[in-house]
Amino acid sequence: MKRSALITALLVYSLTNSSIESQELADSINLILQHRIVNHDTIPHVNLKEVPVIPPYVFKNKRAKRHYGKLVRNVKKVLPYARSAGEKVNTINADLALLTNEKEKKTYLKKAEKELFDEFEAPLRKLTFSQGRLLIKLINRETGNTTYDLIKQFKGGVSAFFWQGIARLFGSNLKSEYHAESEDKMIEHIILLIDSGII
Repeated sequence: MKRSALITALLVYSLTNSSIESQELADSINLILQHRIVNHDTIPHVNLKEVPVIPPYVFKNKRAKRHYGKLVRNVKKVLPYARSAGEKVNTINADLALLTNEKEKKTYLKKAEKELFDEFEAPLRKLTFSQGRLLIKLINRETGNTTYDLIKQFKGGVSAFFWQGIARLFGSNLKSEYHAESEDKMIEHIILLIDSGII
């Protein structure tokens, strides 16, 4: 008898609890659910999140597939830095547009350069050569300017020429451009997968 009373009590509790949860869920749905009235009929209106359809990458051979796997790791590591650089360049350009005095611009650029070095110098030193070359391309993708052009714009032609020389010694090119439709198609595919949360 005690056992049957216990089971009944548990059943009543679970039904009461689930009905309360159901009511809370119904109340929250009523708060968020939009609707439209068409011919005196109320129709729920829900904005669905866009789901991108990205076909799998077609590999020419096993070597290309291995290269893709390595590229996924490198893009995941380097893309945040390129995106951050794009944001910083936009901020710097917006701030410089507000300054009219050349002295103020130089002071601002010196301060911005110090902040960038403090934030990025340590992590960027840990990049491999292939990750560094990838970063140069992705900065072009994110800003629309080559790394060489950015250095020239902010630090002058002599500085850009100097850093281009250093880059060339290590097999890189600050004038590298990003070509999503041709040579960088594989990188673009990986970025689309990252942005859609697939990888």
